Amino acid sequence: MEQTYFRKGFGLKDEIEGALTADYHSRVVEAIRDHGYALTVGDLTIRLAREFGFCYGVDRAVEYAYETRTKFPDRRTLLVGEIIHNPHVNSKLRAMGVEFLFRGPDGAFDFGGVTASDVVILPAFGVTVQDFERLRQISCVLVDTTCGSVLNVWKRVESYARDGYTAVIHGKFFHEETKATASQVTKFPRGRYIIVRHMDEAKVLCAFIEGRADRETVLHGFAHATSPGFDPDADLMKVGVANQTTMLSNESLAIAQELGASMGRRWGEAALAEHFRTFDTICSATQDRQDAVLKLIAEPLNVMVVIGGYNSSNTTHLAAICAGAVPTYHIEDAQCIDATSGGIRHLPVGKREEERRDQWLPAGRIIVGITAGASTPNNKIGETVERIVATRGLTLDAILAGS
Repeated sequence: MEQTYFRKGFGLKDEIEGALTADYHSRVVEAIRDHGYALTVGDLTIRLAREFGFCYGVDRAVEYAYETRTKFPDRRTLLVGEIIHNPHVNSKLRAMGVEFLFRGPDGAFDFGGVTASDVVILPAFGVTVQDFERLRQISCVLVDTTCGSVLNVWKRVESYARDGYTAVIHGKFFHEETKATASQVTKFPRGRYIIVRHMDEAKVLCAFIEGRADRETVLHGFAHATSPGFDPDADLMKVGVANQTTMLSNESLAIAQELGASMGRRWGEAALAEHFRTFDTICSATQDRQDAVLKLIAEPLNVMVVIGGYNSSNTTHLAAICAGAVPTYHIEDAQCIDATSGGIRHLPVGKREEERRDQWLPAGRIIVGITAGASTPNNKIGETVERIVATRGLTLDAILAGS
């Protein structure tokens, strides 16, 4: 019988290494690293955060997708959603013949055209329990690239549901990872979840727990972010906190602390362990990139550029961290910078639409900080650096020639 579920790779890394290098490697990034993460050209200094770009989970997902096309060159290959939230990586997969499946108007994936002869790739964010079971019933080949850090969160919320605790998930209810995480509780008859986007929403739960808000406030405020049949009176007596792996670490920790304090006031400190659990489930790569950018913006900088998909949660959080300390521009790639006119298209923190700004780089000797989200490949970082340098009428030719 043909094996139809794969999670540990096909052992074809040597065969795809050349393609990965051609598609994602950057001599510019290597040169900056070799120069101690700082590079000066004319009156412009580029400083690169010491942790940036592809994390282990993204690396693995992309490699596994490339291996899949090598392993099954003659079979139709489908991808559930996007492999990661980076438009260039997803475009590369399309060029390799991967077909994308997206949610319909009803919010569900249409697997009606998937057959047993197809190969289906599950993205780094994972898929819901329900979608996984639907695909298993088709008996197609499943290649599972779900990140290990996401799987750790799944185990945590499963343990909450098994032990009768409602999972309070700090995340975005519309994000693919959070949808998949929340669905894990449905494995248990009494599994319940509620998703909080930020501290203000967490405080609504605290107010209800302490009797300062009514059940309708919770039901109305979290109408799209709770498990079916959610009952605040019964389901907020015992809670366990988890989070989408790419959220702001300090906010997740603060939300857990706030909820823990509220449960302590409601039930008493002696009984707190019976009503409240928490574990920090921010992935190490997200934490490392946030820590690295905090160190970078503590140094003198004139401008900060954050590179990555506008729908990438970890990238938008990096931009939010930077924006509090230095003028920050979140761009998808180098094409957002017009080296001729000196303008830039960027997504301001908290906005949903790109804006354009002219003459965004100050005149004179300046320092520009650079970081990138965990789904941004090195070549896109390198292209951005080259475009910034070109804005000054300069090139990296001499530096690259000596690298």
